[in-house]
Amino acid sequence: MKRYFGILVAVVFVIVGIVFTMRKWEEKTTETKRDLAIAKLRQEYLERVAWIRNIPEQKAYNTEVNSFLRWYFRELGELVNEFRLNRNHDDYLLELEEKSGKKSQFTEYESGPGKDRSADKKAAYEATRKLWDLMKSGEYGAWWTGTSNGVRLDILSADSKGDQIHMPVVAWGLPREERVDEKKVRRVIVNGSFKFNWKLFDEKGKLIAEIPGEGGPDGRVDWPERYMKFFPSMVVFGSYDIDKLPPEAKTAEITWTISARSPSGGDINASYLWKGEIPADWKLAAGETWKGAQESIRPEEEIDPSKQAKK
Repeated sequence: MKRYFGILVAVVFVIVGIVFTMRKWEEKTTETKRDLAIAKLRQEYLERVAWIRNIPEQKAYNTEVNSFLRWYFRELGELVNEFRLNRNHDDYLLELEEKSGKKSQFTEYESGPGKDRSADKKAAYEATRKLWDLMKSGEYGAWWTGTSNGVRLDILSADSKGDQIHMPVVAWGLPREERVDEKKVRRVIVNGSFKFNWKLFDEKGKLIAEIPGEGGPDGRVDWPERYMKFFPSMVVFGSYDIDKLPPEAKTAEITWTISARSPSGGDINASYLWKGEIPADWKLAAGETWKGAQESIRPEEEIDPSKQAKK
């Protein structure tokens, strides 16, 4: 019997080895299929989103962007179910909480390069999640939108909050560059700078004030996929908060410009213009002082267009 024992042990080891190898092979095959499915979805997304960025008419855009997003989240849901991925898409948050839990409760973080930035990271995740939920809801839409040189700008809303006008903005299609540092950390850099200018006119069409600005938007997130892996690609978002306007302002012209450099080295200059009557809730109450106002001298014909016409 003993002489057969060694043979039985050898057979068991062979069987275990075969099972282990088969499982590894199946895992690798599944992993390859998953990666190919993700790559296919991303390719289809990029092919379809090009048209979404260029739809000229706002009503058609708000309709088609929701159809596009429904398609994307439906395909993503099928992919998640097939490969048993995280349905909550909160891997980044779980990882952040795990790292935070490992830190001593007695540790104090001072300001400076080494300070704890977990609160900022969590805020960026939550902002990304909020926009994700809006896109997935089927109710994504712009209060105003425009397209210029392949870059789309959405102003999602323009609501009064306290003494300011709150404008969440979403830009689609800005060039991106992927970099990997010496520690093999992957980063995505978005090439794009923002400027805006508000011109305010009274009821006679005279220019009474101007609000220039550049930079931002506040809370800008250049790479949402860092926080949610499957967030719709090539999106930059944030918000602007503008002080309420003087009560005598009747109409406004708001220009936004976005400047960027293409991967091939060419300049991209996108410009957008909104013109219209100023909503009542954008204005200060009668008698309130406009914050930060400064006087400047302008040519008479720039202030009053009728002077230009007479010339």
